[in-house]
Amino acid sequence: MSSVAARISAVFRSAGAQGFLHAREVGDGPEICLGADDPVVLASVFKVPVAVAYAREVAAGRLDENERTTVTSRYRVGGIGTAGCADDVTMTWRDLALFMMTMSDNAATDVIFHRVGQAAVDQVLADLALHRTRLIGCCEDLTGSITTELGGDESPDAALDSADPAKVWQLAVLDPTRTTASTPRDITTLLDAIWTDVAGPPEACELVRDIMSRQIWPHRLGSGFESDVEIAAKTGSLPAIRNEAGVVTYPDGRRYAVAVFTRADSLAGRQPKVDAAIGRAARLAVDELRARR
Repeated sequence: MSSVAARISAVFRSAGAQGFLHAREVGDGPEICLGADDPVVLASVFKVPVAVAYAREVAAGRLDENERTTVTSRYRVGGIGTAGCADDVTMTWRDLALFMMTMSDNAATDVIFHRVGQAAVDQVLADLALHRTRLIGCCEDLTGSITTELGGDESPDAALDSADPAKVWQLAVLDPTRTTASTPRDITTLLDAIWTDVAGPPEACELVRDIMSRQIWPHRLGSGFESDVEIAAKTGSLPAIRNEAGVVTYPDGRRYAVAVFTRADSLAGRQPKVDAAIGRAARLAVDELRARR
């Protein structure tokens, strides 16, 4: 293990978590690895390839992003955005994509996923040779597996709140061999492809970059960098799982793809030390990359 990897690992340990990280300068350059090829639970980071599939459909003219669609009660699972609204919500596709990526709206994600289709998302993975990445459906598939395994008909959040912790630790959604999963290296490969216009037509990649730059959560990757550093990213959260993957752009124009995945030792709903560790680990990795050039 390199010295910087050892320091990054210590950051995660001090926060009460196991961490996995891959960082690279966008384009061709050195890398920082800590479990970079280990399987990790994606959680909502899976929405990045969904966004690419969506943007490809828009660029190809197969989906009019100004067309309106309705998020119905089928998708009302609670949480942020349209997923937590009391009534049906009618929005344009582009606003649903914005909600999916900026606030991680699960209902918006599933409506988009069902519109573009699993095959289109899988094609993104195949085109970019992301062979270690596997998507098992969308948000309703992931949350549905929670309620099924916990043996109730409650909402996923309610089922988790009342569940035996021992059963929660055994859930498939927390096991990368049984759920939507990837590796940190695969995810930085995807990010690099988006930032270099390889993931699709340039206009599609620009669309994804723009949406990711408007994410509203500053407490993970963003906590490690000053305000003059631009961050475009996507978070992912499940019990004990705290992730974020994105591209960090410095004022000098240099850009770094960073993917950080963690598994906490605790099932506590709030994990501020782990959130902060993601930012500190990313900063250590990027500082090392900047120093090597």
